Amino acid sequence: MATASTPSARQGELREALPRIENLLRSNRAGEIGEDVIDELVRCAWMEWNGGALRMTATGQNICRQMQTR
Repeated sequence: MATASTPSARQGELREALPRIENLLRSNRAGEIGEDVIDELVRCAWMEWNGGALRMTATGQNICRQMQTR
């Protein structure tokens, strides 16, 4: 499910990083996630802004679960 603005190779890299990113969000350490990475994840609809805070979308959570079972 590659998006027009995110090449599939880069999307694979983002998939691999998603569990670590989720841990950073849970630990209230979103500042350690690069702005460019956040922008890419929002474009992929894996993360979203909610009242000034970042959160994983349902799609992002599902992908993260898939990556953790590997």
